[in-house]
Amino acid sequence: MIRTSEDVKNEFKRKGISISQWAVANGFQPNLVYDILAARRNPTRGQTHKIAVKLGLKRGEIVDDREIATAINA
Repeated sequence: MIRTSEDVKNEFKRKGISISQWAVANGFQPNLVYDILAARRNPTRGQTHKIAVKLGLKRGEIVDDREIATAINA
């Protein structure tokens, strides 16, 4: 199920976790997470894509950086 930004923010509040704490714990820059939640960035690829998928804001796969070269095999 895809979540909204409000759903994610409410979950952080329920669990007592700050957005910055979550970002750092997951290896993301806090400002990118804030931008995704505020819809200031379109999470189409790279870190923004990974953040949106991890937060449940969009469907998708997270490809490990070491697997990028072989992520698309014909």
